[in-house]
Amino acid sequence: MTANSNKPPIWFWIVSVIAILWNAMGVDQYIGQAYKTERWRSAITDEQFETISNMPSWLTAAFAIAVFSGILGSLGLLLRKKWANLLLIISLIAVMVQMGYVLIQGHFEGIGMTISIIVFAIFLVWFSKKSISKGWIS
Repeated sequence: MTANSNKPPIWFWIVSVIAILWNAMGVDQYIGQAYKTERWRSAITDEQFETISNMPSWLTAAFAIAVFSGILGSLGLLLRKKWANLLLIISLIAVMVQMGYVLIQGHFEGIGMTISIIVFAIFLVWFSKKSISKGWIS
């Protein structure tokens, strides 16, 4: 085992921690939705609940893949592991499937969050590639 000789800058650690927190919120949202927890249910309208309840199961699977590969990829960043990039790419693909479906179905009420999720997933893939090229993760 060899240690990385390229020490990442402080902002690498800040971004990695933000990535963990962001994806932890996604995991929390997924768990709330999948198990229809009382806290999750109380945060949405009856109309939103009905819409979410009628979504196909493959979309829920895409949601799970997006958030769990995202949080593992973010953990990989903190551990300075190259495999973080692959997991973040998988997360991005699942995000695009999930959010693409939502947009195609015309659910624009949360468009700001939808765009934020897509942009952050793209950013994390870019960030992990940059981190590999700089030798911060290997």
